[in-house]
Amino acid sequence: MSADKSTSWSYAEDLPAEDEVLLHARERSFELGVTPVGPGVGAVLTVLAAASKAQTAVEVGTGAGVSGVCILRGLGPQAVLTTIDVDVEHLKAAREAFQEAGSPANRTRTISGRARDVLPRLTDGAYDLVFIDADKPNYPGYVEQAIRLLKSGGLLIVNDALDKDRVANPAAREATTVILRQVGRSIRDDDRLASAMLPTGDGLLVAVKK
Repeated sequence: MSADKSTSWSYAEDLPAEDEVLLHARERSFELGVTPVGPGVGAVLTVLAAASKAQTAVEVGTGAGVSGVCILRGLGPQAVLTTIDVDVEHLKAAREAFQEAGSPANRTRTISGRARDVLPRLTDGAYDLVFIDADKPNYPGYVEQAIRLLKSGGLLIVNDALDKDRVANPAAREATTVILRQVGRSIRDDDRLASAMLPTGDGLLVAVKK
């Protein structure tokens, strides 16, 4: 990456202005040892949620609620976010963030459990948006479940898709890098999807179900 390109990337990542709600959610993230999405990714999540006009969304990997707040801010007033995390402390922190953001309790559904166990219980073709930001070894399964859950025209968003810039380097063979590289290729080659890789954050892989 050229110096100018790197500077532009940093500028774009830092451009969104975050309010006290998101700053407090970030503080809880760090206290819990969770890495939240950055401001750039958060802003893109809000825009994509708004542009998709989603009424039903699923988040795989709640963290402390930073990404959830960003998604909720893009969703319509009647839309519902279902968010899944294995750690009850994460869900508790996220509920605090949602409350501080002024989101009514009936707009969020927090589910404690392993996503690989929870996702199969959700209804086929019932969701407009699925955001995946969880344990990387299970990404292939999460993606396949997401495609099943999405309506036609639904939006799939996969976070950390460039794995700290290692995915683009063929010599990088770390386990998570190999998995994310395979996920990127499988989504690209899937006839059910139209996709694009955004360099925002650590890579956002975005796809629409045809």
